[in-house]
Amino acid sequence: MNTTSESLIRINRLSKQYRMGTEMLNALDEVTMQVNRGDFVAIVGPSGSGKSTLMNVIGCLDSPTSGDYWLDGEEVSRLKENKLAEIRNQKIGFIFQGFNLLSRLTAIENVELPLIYRGVGAKQRKEQALEALAKVGLEDRVHHRPVELSGGQQQRVAIARALAGNPPILLADEPTGALDTKTGKEVMGFIKELNGLGHTIVLITHDPAISEQASRVVRIQDGRLSEEGGAPFELPSGL
Repeated sequence: MNTTSESLIRINRLSKQYRMGTEMLNALDEVTMQVNRGDFVAIVGPSGSGKSTLMNVIGCLDSPTSGDYWLDGEEVSRLKENKLAEIRNQKIGFIFQGFNLLSRLTAIENVELPLIYRGVGAKQRKEQALEALAKVGLEDRVHHRPVELSGGQQQRVAIARALAGNPPILLADEPTGALDTKTGKEVMGFIKELNGLGHTIVLITHDPAISEQASRVVRIQDGRLSEEGGAPFELPSGL
């Protein structure tokens, strides 16, 4: 498979199977998709559609049964777990529905965590964490712990943590699912602003109102993808 400088994600005929008793379940069925630098792609589907499995594969949290996955120019579908962990830390900023903040740590300490694992020095780590918190408008909350922050502020800390170190891709899993409607709109506004600044975003959701805010919408049903408004799509032959 060839890659280009514009392509961050190239997935070709990727499948993921799980054994359930004596049967094999096709969670992903020959999925093909591409995400370019600067894209804002929403993957939308109901519970059981395969979107969580696809998120895990895109996020290098799981490996496919078959098919190819190129991430930022590197074939990652057949890598060992230790290498996948390194790629997760270097290449992907995760934004989770439940925030996943450590309650005993302040906002800046939570944002610094992935940078510690990346081996970034203390001074540079603090600078990058402060810069990320400023991007989401929380420069005056850096020493607050999660219990001292609203739900929307906690999610913004989680977004800042994903931004720390400027990874190529932000992967958002139901980022407004734990928020009320008003706060959810505010968080989506931040995510759209980040895309406007050039960040590549892949968002997983079951909510059409959320997916409509992306520049591209991809639907998943029974483990198969289709582009919004069109038939299932394929990459050009030879890729």
